[in-house]
Amino acid sequence: MVEQANSTIEQHPDIVALRARSEAALANPAVQAAEALGLLTGLYIAVSPWVVGFTANGPLMISNLIAGLGFTFLLVGFGSAFERTHGMSWAAVGIGVWTIIAPWLVAGPTAAVAPIISNVVAGGVAVLLALTIAGMGMAKAGASNSGRRR
Repeated sequence: MVEQANSTIEQHPDIVALRARSEAALANPAVQAAEALGLLTGLYIAVSPWVVGFTANGPLMISNLIAGLGFTFLLVGFGSAFERTHGMSWAAVGIGVWTIIAPWLVAGPTAAVAPIISNVVAGGVAVLLALTIAGMGMAKAGASNSGRRR
């Protein structure tokens, strides 16, 4: 009986339309480029303590590792199941903002210049990419919804 309920809900017109809108949003080359750059950005944030050389600041190193991996996992979710994860795009924006302000909040006023520059640039790129993905997903959904209403 549960299987029959699942197959019925999977065929619901709203769910079918939601999936179609999500697939249309993901088929956009700009969204695909933003996701690819976002994955690279998240990985850079995660490994930046070793690339830039601020492994001596343990708390900031851990913060960047967690934020970078979190951002990367969110972007992987957007690419594989945008219809179920698009609401989390604002979390990706939050991770980008955290990356920008983390050197001052985690390392304090004695933060070195290199981690500050690295985090501000990578966090800014992360915010822009997350906003791009969220905006394009919302624009596709809005365009599809306006076409349905009469």
